[in-house]
Amino acid sequence: MHQLRVAVVGEGDAGLCAAHHILSRPDAFAPPVTYELTEHVGGTWFYKERTSSYENGLPIHSSMYRDLKTNLPKEVMMFPDFPFDPQYLERYCQSHRITPNIRVGTVHSHTMPHGPLSGVEKERPHSSISGEKRKKCTTLPSIPGLERFKGAHHHSYRHPEPISGQSVVVLGAGDSEPLSFPLPYGVCQATPVVEVQEGGSLQFQDGSITQAQVLLLCTGYNFSYPFLEPAHLGLEVQEHLVTPLYRFLMPPAFLSLFIIGISIPPLPHHLSFTTPLSLQIQFALAVLEGSVALRSRVEMEEEAQREMERGVQLKHMLKKDRDQWGYAQTFAQTGMFSPLPPVTQSLYEEVWRQRHVHSQNYRQLNYRLFSDTQWEQQNLQAGE
Repeated sequence: MHQLRVAVVGEGDAGLCAAHHILSRPDAFAPPVTYELTEHVGGTWFYKERTSSYENGLPIHSSMYRDLKTNLPKEVMMFPDFPFDPQYLERYCQSHRITPNIRVGTVHSHTMPHGPLSGVEKERPHSSISGEKRKKCTTLPSIPGLERFKGAHHHSYRHPEPISGQSVVVLGAGDSEPLSFPLPYGVCQATPVVEVQEGGSLQFQDGSITQAQVLLLCTGYNFSYPFLEPAHLGLEVQEHLVTPLYRFLMPPAFLSLFIIGISIPPLPHHLSFTTPLSLQIQFALAVLEGSVALRSRVEMEEEAQREMERGVQLKHMLKKDRDQWGYAQTFAQTGMFSPLPPVTQSLYEEVWRQRHVHSQNYRQLNYRLFSDTQWEQQNLQAGE
């Protein structure tokens, strides 16, 4: 049987998962070539003290900080077929023998996928899978006078010691509603910043003014795919959206390109990274194998357009909320492979409930899975 060749861009959780599933199908796929910009695997999950750029001048993409605590337990975040242990992604890579296929320290500057999988050059990949879900292009808010204050984006934050003892304003903490729990001494919730005045004073929506030493911008990221040619692919890359993508995964004009994880926004409001990535990747490989019958290009473009017309702001278009479970299971049903175990959704929704009831300490709860349908809470730390 003729083997298909797939290039994988990025070796974070999505890229490693793609490489694993490709390697597990040697009858249909040749070993993949995977490209990783850094000298290590893990993507944004790899902690590096250094910020801004590497020695070679290339930007550091990881936003991991030293004292990070995830909003979901490991039992929900791990890959469905690989139990969690320390150094998780490194162990995943070693266990599935992915390492020999990774070209670390490699800048992938250009991707031009094929449309139909026929008549291709012998050495050129038939398909490309991008595991770079969120290229790190920081979003800056539109606040008059912001250029007067040299604020730091949270992408460059690693630990609190450099700003300890200073007056800090954190801009963009997510929810705008009043917090439901008491804040630590010296911390208060303010209304939005509306202007940075001469001299760097910050004016808030309620008219109050404060002088801050540090302005920490927690304002998110924009999409950027510098190795793609959007116009040639029939795509438009906007700040918070890439369109049109059939099932938020593949451009209808090029069914050999897959952008994995673009519809999986950060925690805590949405499904964990690794679980739906696995389903997206298995669906993508089923498409390449020919075991999934896709609609026509026109029909796929029309479906993508309907998604755009559902009355949601562009910056929230990729947020699935409660629809995320049906979205994930659709891949399994169409691709005819195992769906998510019910325990994943059940435990996720329990953590979501605990987050609203015990906002300060829900991360201290520990859980154990003991079947595909059941979990148990192991203990609750003091201070509930």
